[in-house]
Amino acid sequence: MRLLLTNDDGIDSVGLHVLARAMRPHGDVVIIAPDSEYSGASCAVGALHLAHPEARRRHVEGIDEAWSLSGPPALCVMFARLGAFGGPFDLVVSGINPGANVGRSVYHSGTVGATLSGRIGNISGIAVSQSVTMGAVEGQAWDEMIIDQQWETAAEVTSAFVGGLVGSLPREDAVVVNLNVPNCAVDEIKGWRHTRVGREPQRPVASADLIPIAGLEGAYRVAMSWGDQLDLPPDTDGGAVEDGYVSVSYLSRLHETERPDMAAAERTLSALVPER
Repeated sequence: MRLLLTNDDGIDSVGLHVLARAMRPHGDVVIIAPDSEYSGASCAVGALHLAHPEARRRHVEGIDEAWSLSGPPALCVMFARLGAFGGPFDLVVSGINPGANVGRSVYHSGTVGATLSGRIGNISGIAVSQSVTMGAVEGQAWDEMIIDQQWETAAEVTSAFVGGLVGSLPREDAVVVNLNVPNCAVDEIKGWRHTRVGREPQRPVASADLIPIAGLEGAYRVAMSWGDQLDLPPDTDGGAVEDGYVSVSYLSRLHETERPDMAAAERTLSALVPER
């Protein structure tokens, strides 16, 4: 069993190192992570015709093989799928992200994006995130928010889940698991829940305003303000974590859906080119 470990916070993230070491009992662990911060990168791989990605050997305590790549996490996984780092991988484990990736932050998360990139090649994946005491904004936390982060809890929860998953990995339809863990000791976790993806993150960006840059006509900086912690429904991913539960969500593929309310748009399209 070959396990690919990655994240969106970069190769030097403590959360990545703790998670990678926790995965050692389940197989051969290879770290392939961005060389810098790529939070919010989602499934982005960048402009491939312009990029000149570089991979470098790195040392991570307790891990035999580790690489940094000058690109986002989805690109790390894409190159791994294409054989740049040896034989095929059986599972992608991405994290530990400081800040719960719940609600709309799931769409933007580079932690989640890495696992979605793996599924393109039919490789199952687990995106692991952990709430922070001060309340991450849109699933992202910075240094002062993670001083008391209990990484080992999220790593132990993930190890328990992976322990059962590795013996029953789907062969035909890869699974993507979004795992969100409270920031507390394991014995303080109330339990776990299957959850739906909510609409809101635990704490949103409240507003964005354009502020003129002095001396530069037509140029502005975008000033953001952070919202307050939200009270989320208990059956959602964010609500479960807020209440002290591990949230387990299985993320679907993008797929088409029937929309009979789009008939007017389809008629005007048919006036230009016929439906066949």
